[in-house]
Amino acid sequence: MLARFFAFLGLVCTLVGTPQPLIAQEQVTVFAAASLKNALDDINAVFTKATGIKVVTSYEASSALAKQIEQGAPADVFISADLRWMDYVAERKLINPDTRINLLGNKLVLIAAVDSKLDQVTIGEDFDIAKLAGDGRIAVADVKAVPAGLYAKAALEKLGAWAATEPKLAQAENVRATLAFVARGEAPVGIVYETDAKIEPKVKTIGVFPDDSYPPITYPVAATANTKKPGVGQYFSFLRTPAAKAIFERSGFSYLIKPVS
Repeated sequence: MLARFFAFLGLVCTLVGTPQPLIAQEQVTVFAAASLKNALDDINAVFTKATGIKVVTSYEASSALAKQIEQGAPADVFISADLRWMDYVAERKLINPDTRINLLGNKLVLIAAVDSKLDQVTIGEDFDIAKLAGDGRIAVADVKAVPAGLYAKAALEKLGAWAATEPKLAQAENVRATLAFVARGEAPVGIVYETDAKIEPKVKTIGVFPDDSYPPITYPVAATANTKKPGVGQYFSFLRTPAAKAIFERSGFSYLIKPVS
């Protein structure tokens, strides 16, 4: 009997002394337009360091992300590169409308490989981008769905260049893939956001599209309808801080809201 007692006592001591499982780190899942990757990676790192909340981010074309959310993908936050795809999820009641804000702006530019003989060009009415590309293709994001492609098509139509350009397009799944086409020399020119051109050393900006040739490039952000995580509120608050503003602007985005300390 005594032996059993000491055996039981030893078991109790072992259990009491066993380290308990760590509480799982809170996590916020963000679906964000591909063009945001570099800036948002930096912002997420600062946010996690400050709060201990991990941010898992999926970068893709806004169109693809909106469809994934529609199909039930577990996103907490959606950041689109245009109003159209945020409206798409809003119409299906997939976001919390009270959290929606227009956060950032951008510009549309024409790029070439850094070692290209193509130099600075003035983009205006009747701009002949097809001639500029020569025998090569013109890299753009999908002009039917992806925001960067939609903006590019709008600009080319406004400038009277669409008819000559359309047969020469090499369409990519998102703006970062467009950037890669030109960086790898697979297309002599491409149309991307100004912020994308800034982060790729293998390309150079050779022209800037007039602001009035395409709708204002706007990045709205919203929490998804079903998220209940307290960390989402903290994440939204951080996106409105001067620290976040500085990172976005350093990456070339325009910051559309007044930061809150």
